[in-house]
This record gives sequence, C-alpha cells and structure tokens, in this order.
Amino acid sequence: MLGTDGFGRSDTRQQLRQHFEVSREHIALAALKALADRGEVKREAVAQALKSWGIDADKPNPMQA
Repeated sequence: MLGTDGFGRSDTRQQLRQHFEVSREHIALAALKALADRGEVKREAVAQALKSWGIDADKPNPMQA
C-alpha cells in the first residue's frame, strides 16, 4: 500500500507529519528550543518536552532517510 505521500512512507497524514517532523509536537519543540537558545526558558524544558511527547532526538534526518 502506498502512503499518503505516494512513496510508502506512511499510511496516515499524522504518521507522515511525524516522519517529516512537522507535527504539532515537533513545531512546539522547535519553538521551545528557540526560546531556550535565547535563554528565555531552561534547557530542561526542551528535554522534558522530548520525553513527554515521545520525540526521538536521535532519529535520522527525514530528508535523508
């Protein structure tokens, strides 16, 4: 079965968003990281978000996977 992107990467749009790291969790994480880089939130908040949202920080870059 082909995925929603036509190349078999996923079977749902949500999984496709997760694969390409454009889900709401990934967008919120990017915002948190930007705030941490500016010193406006603690880096621990970024680590906690990774854990609570189940985001794998060691996942290969989706554009190269």
